[in-house]
Amino acid sequence: MSSLPDFEGLAIFAKVVETRSFAGAAAELKLSKATVSKAVSRLEARLGTRLFNRTSRRLALTDAGRQLSAPAAAILAGGEAAESEALAQSVSPRGLVRLAAPMSFGVLHVAPLLPEFLAAYPQVNVDLHLSDAMVDVIGEGFDAVLRIAALPDSSLIARRLCGVERYLVAAPAYLQAHGTPKHPLQLAEHECLGYAYLLTPDTWRFAGKDGEVASVRPAGRLRVNNGDAMMPALVAGLGLGVLPDFILRDALADGRLEIVLPNWSLAAAALHFVTPPGGPRPARVEALADFLAARLSRRDGDTAKR
Repeated sequence: MSSLPDFEGLAIFAKVVETRSFAGAAAELKLSKATVSKAVSRLEARLGTRLFNRTSRRLALTDAGRQLSAPAAAILAGGEAAESEALAQSVSPRGLVRLAAPMSFGVLHVAPLLPEFLAAYPQVNVDLHLSDAMVDVIGEGFDAVLRIAALPDSSLIARRLCGVERYLVAAPAYLQAHGTPKHPLQLAEHECLGYAYLLTPDTWRFAGKDGEVASVRPAGRLRVNNGDAMMPALVAGLGLGVLPDFILRDALADGRLEIVLPNWSLAAAALHFVTPPGGPRPARVEALADFLAARLSRRDGDTAKR
């Protein structure tokens, strides 16, 4: 006997009992009468006993058939319920979405949008996990992850939501005390604050407007794993640092920080909605992706205005 029960045979048997005929079961299941008959015969051979006494005019359960009918009906009902639930979730947004997002971006831009999303989709629940670490989408069981990066090739499915600019910045007090670098290579003479979760945290790569490129290995006394945690040190004038625009916006606007090397740019990045590979996304996940794309795409316009 194989390790798995004959679920198909049990379900077909239950449908025959329910309709009281092979022809009726075949019609409801959209199978041929021969297929139904073979499935029941296969189940009988597997169990080593007859389940029906059959004549050309009559179909009657044997004692073994009567004992099996209730468990088989439960298997059929459970399978139909499971399939119906899965179908409902794939067609209509409902169920739980486990979403991971970077800490600062999640607090500033994702969490404020969730009340509107939950109001629009009352049958969807969201479990929001905030961390700047590179989570394992599949291994940690997430339905989707928001990632800010120039994504490497991957089997994961990624949808671009908006651009994210990064800037080298420092406080005016630091620049007054230590001078303003005019070229990336001069950063070797400066205190540089580090962020642990850059794709290349030990190297800053710059591109000049004239096509020149330069790579720098920053060195400094502070390294953090969250962008907001770097802000107090930057504002206090302890060094230079690279952070995304959504963290820097207010500090740049009120003059607490200023952009250094404005004629040089860091590698472009973008916010992506990343999901596991495989078939189509469940409706609840697709609904969240569409919602975030519609709301967060406005950031591209905001970035372009600066």
